[in-house]
Amino acid sequence: MAKQKWSDLSVSKRRLIVVAGLAETCLKVAMLVDLKRRPAEQVRGPKWLWMPLAFVNLLGPVSYFAVGRRR
Repeated sequence: MAKQKWSDLSVSKRRLIVVAGLAETCLKVAMLVDLKRRPAEQVRGPKWLWMPLAFVNLLGPVSYFAVGRRR
């Protein structure tokens, strides 16, 4: 598949990329803020291990919010 330039994309595809990027960034920031504020006993596993996972695409933040926090 040939790479497309930004200018070659349709307006709807550009918007979708921007919205997806913003959503991913918001999830990462929310994860890092929550991890910083949450006591260590309310986090499954060591907090230092979750920090770099915030930067693993969308998988890191989603996995943190799904299984990384204790109620």
